[in-house]
Amino acid sequence: MINEHEINLAKHCVRFAQENGADGARVVLSKSRTDSCNMLNGSLDKVSHCADRSIYLYLFVDGRYGTFSTNRLVQDELEDFILKGIDMVRMLEQDLTRTLQDPERTEKNARTGRELGLYDETVEHSDSSKRTARAQEMCIYGIHKAEGYTILSEECEYGETSDDTFITDSQGFEGRHTESVFSCFSEITIQYDKGDRYSGYWWESSPSDSGIDISSCSRKALERAVRQIGPKPRRSGKYRMVVDTSVASRLIAPVINALNGSALQQKMSFLDETLGKKVFPEGMTLMDLPRTYGRNGSRMFDSEGVATQDAPIIENGVVRKYFINTWMANKMGMEPTIEDASRPCLMPFMKGKELPCGENEVSLEDILQYCGNGILVTGFNGGNSNPATGDFSFGIEGFAFSRGKITHPVREMLITGNFIELWNSFIAAGTDTRPCTRWQIPTIAFEGVAFSG
Repeated sequence: MINEHEINLAKHCVRFAQENGADGARVVLSKSRTDSCNMLNGSLDKVSHCADRSIYLYLFVDGRYGTFSTNRLVQDELEDFILKGIDMVRMLEQDLTRTLQDPERTEKNARTGRELGLYDETVEHSDSSKRTARAQEMCIYGIHKAEGYTILSEECEYGETSDDTFITDSQGFEGRHTESVFSCFSEITIQYDKGDRYSGYWWESSPSDSGIDISSCSRKALERAVRQIGPKPRRSGKYRMVVDTSVASRLIAPVINALNGSALQQKMSFLDETLGKKVFPEGMTLMDLPRTYGRNGSRMFDSEGVATQDAPIIENGVVRKYFINTWMANKMGMEPTIEDASRPCLMPFMKGKELPCGENEVSLEDILQYCGNGILVTGFNGGNSNPATGDFSFGIEGFAFSRGKITHPVREMLITGNFIELWNSFIAAGTDTRPCTRWQIPTIAFEGVAFSG
């Protein structure tokens, strides 16, 4: 963890830079530690420890801008580093669009770094024996009784990470963000009696030590592999497509990327000039919820220190927000917002149907029943998309379903289309988001998606 001496050193760097010719300065001090234990086929394979610390200097000098970093946290060395940095910045071309953020927009209440409950102190008291025991707990190789297939390999990893970041600048901003991450991952490859091989994986992550289910991780990976046995061809055509929550973010990420200031400024966005316009269907509402206590992706400020807020990105189909940092805002002549989405959350929806109230959830099974017939996508294999036009092509794997029930696996199929057109065929979103990721995108469904075999 960052100590008081290191915080004071970061503040000193800002003052020293100003005293020696910098018009403004930002300092980002970060420390992290990651410990992990890997198992291969039930035996200990690798134990890793990685510790990192760094200090980043953002210098604004005579209308010029430069960034420098070092891991040496010694005052005399840092002062010399800053002086050399200032001299180097003076040799660069002027860029008057590079400025510090408006201090009125910065977060004022992130002093401890623990305001959002993202740090579990048990990470400080862990040891290698505990991590090894947890990794072993995941293993099912040589234990699981298989019928009709053989487990060829099992790779398991258990990891613990702590991150601590402190930011200060010449305009008086001071902010701290501290989080822990406990994670498990398993990948299993099986061989069917007929010789075909299939792989499945599963992973979980949480800021809390108790937030992951270690014991079931490999079993879920195995289940995903076994479900792929016996794929059947499917004719090309247009089908209803249901996308499992574990991979649904693949279809929303390009939409959010298209709202980024850099893409907009470079005319590489299919959502250029759409702010305030209805581009998507009435039922599509995408929120950014960065202030959710104890959840992955939450944060009180971005890398500039700008305060986050819970707000709509897309509201009933209307684009409500571009993600524009100070630099892009100056270049584009627009009002700055925030650098990017923190915790995008797609709201539940069923076209033409009232959703259940209260604690009732809309599950994958509910959406399959709602859709009737189609293809359930559980994985994307490669593919590409054009950020300027929104056209895409992705390989998929998954299952055919009929009358709301899965019938058989499908593989080696391709979906093609355009993201605006795809999301305008959006018909359903569940409530089954995975808490282990900042992408809170549930099971989703679309009408009339083009599949080719």
